[in-house]
Amino acid sequence: MTRTAEKVNTLVREDAAMTDALEAVREAADENGGELQWGDVNDDLTSGQWGRLIEKGVLVDGEEGFEIADREAFDDALDGDVDEISVPEVDIDDEKTKWSQWDKMAAVGSLLLMIGYWFDSVRNTVGGTIDFVMGPLDAVLPFYAVILAVAMLTGLYSTLLQANLMNPEIIGKYQERMQAMQEKQKDVRERKQEAEERGANDAEIEQLENELEDVREEQMEAMAENLGMFKEQFRPMVWIMLFTIPLFLWMYWKILDGGVSEAELQMVMPIAGEVRLDQGLLGPMWAWIVWYFLCSMGFTQLLRKSLNIDMTPGSA
Repeated sequence: MTRTAEKVNTLVREDAAMTDALEAVREAADENGGELQWGDVNDDLTSGQWGRLIEKGVLVDGEEGFEIADREAFDDALDGDVDEISVPEVDIDDEKTKWSQWDKMAAVGSLLLMIGYWFDSVRNTVGGTIDFVMGPLDAVLPFYAVILAVAMLTGLYSTLLQANLMNPEIIGKYQERMQAMQEKQKDVRERKQEAEERGANDAEIEQLENELEDVREEQMEAMAENLGMFKEQFRPMVWIMLFTIPLFLWMYWKILDGGVSEAELQMVMPIAGEVRLDQGLLGPMWAWIVWYFLCSMGFTQLLRKSLNIDMTPGSA
């Protein structure tokens, strides 16, 4: 929306009679080759309305009189062709975003497994159990290759879980609504500031303040409703954590329990060079964790490209 269109809309909101005045200005401009003077419209406009058009910058100096600042925007605003900032409705089926009993059980299971990071008994139990499955792989591959295999596995099921359990279209709708509200709030603030700068009357300022307060309340209500968006985003995460934490605990257990030989703890990592998997690489973060995340992120991106999976909010 251009500034001229905003000014026309503001004038009409302030005084409904300005619609007829603006129509008269347009007709006079057409009859006089684009320019007009007070004498051309004094039968249809009051001197106050004429002064407001000049004060607002809708009419600007021409060669011999006044002309409309932006004729195209003026016509669009007067004909109602300018799109007002509107907040889209988000009609979401609660049943689609509602967590099932299995989802809740997965969340509880993930929280219980996380205890293994702090308690040796839990880590040893989980690590020993997973070792029955991962042990044969560990026996034939060096440990850095085992980490690579685990990263590929977690990247595969993480991508598939996100694609099947999360709806980017729903998340996109929530984000679109919040963005529209921010733009609407900005528009009202700018109109209020402009009114204060030109010394508008108290009634107009109060009206804009009330409009701004309504937008804020609407924004607060929407933020409360956005819980559905967070539920939609976090739902696949609990399943990913449920399957990934045991594998992490197993790798953690292997290194801490001495299940990895000294030779296998050494590897040459890109950029970092030769490192030990059980030593810090990025601050307190161990090298094996950094290696896992590098492998996982790279494989996940390749997998999404190959399967044409787009998790961008708003994509169908």
